[in-house]
Amino acid sequence: MAVSNELAMNATMPRNGNVPKARRRSLAKSVRQWWPYYLMMAPGLIFFVIFHYFPIWEAKIAFEQLRIIPPNIWVGIKHFQTLFSSPIFWQVLANTLILSTMKIVFFFPVPIITALLLNEIRGGAFRKFIQSAIYLPHFLSWVVIAGVFIAVLSPSDGAVNDIIGFFGMQPVSFMTDTGSIRWVLVFSEIWRSAGWDSLLYLAAIIAIDQELYDAAEIDGANRWQKIRYVTIPGIVPTIATLFILNAGMFLNADLNQVINFSNDVVRSKIDIIDTYVYRIGLQTGEYSLATAAGLFKAVLGMLMIVAAHLLSKRLTGKGVW
Repeated sequence: MAVSNELAMNATMPRNGNVPKARRRSLAKSVRQWWPYYLMMAPGLIFFVIFHYFPIWEAKIAFEQLRIIPPNIWVGIKHFQTLFSSPIFWQVLANTLILSTMKIVFFFPVPIITALLLNEIRGGAFRKFIQSAIYLPHFLSWVVIAGVFIAVLSPSDGAVNDIIGFFGMQPVSFMTDTGSIRWVLVFSEIWRSAGWDSLLYLAAIIAIDQELYDAAEIDGANRWQKIRYVTIPGIVPTIATLFILNAGMFLNADLNQVINFSNDVVRSKIDIIDTYVYRIGLQTGEYSLATAAGLFKAVLGMLMIVAAHLLSKRLTGKGVW
């Protein structure tokens, strides 16, 4: 039997041991056969190469003094020393940590709850209507969403302040109130992304074996008990994975959102690392210092991923690797 298996393997291998050439022919055949799909993938691949992989190599300018005419001058950690000695950097780091923590704490559970509620809706037409309504904001740009919130939260004729005035309270200028602007960012993030992010959890719920629900029903479990003992344990791996991925993006805090909601009054409260990098890099031309700030954020993000993975492993037994 072993001899016949060996002969079969030898029969399928190219003669003269020319394995690399056979693989190249197979790859070329695959490209000719599936070229429309590779063509559709090309814009996304080019985007990631230019904006995600190429910058990894160019991150070395965080340790160099950039010159118009190469070569650059190696300065070591000089830019990091300048960064850490700046009180402005520590302020934007604090703002980033506060905003990111608020979004993790108040946003992360919302898609899970949304998916659980959607799964309990039995009416097909009503469920489709609710899904369409909560998915729609995801396709709006932050420019449009900022305009909507500015109009809704206007102290003169905004709907929210009309409701506040109905109860005899004074109107609040949410968009220029340093005590409210962070909550506006958190709520706008929930409104825009919670419905769309719930798709992953809804897909995980659908993948749960229906026999588990049938067994729970035979045992007399009600709907809440099915959610508690069947649905939630079934989506724990998905929750753990997404928590780790969100931890890796903990310091992002969404540049586009902050820029569109920012103004001179509240900038000190929502100025984050990304807006700091944008300002000193593209507006003042200090590319090496901006790269040092971005590299610092990337290293912290990597450490957050590892910490979240270890925490998830300890609590749930599930992790990314």
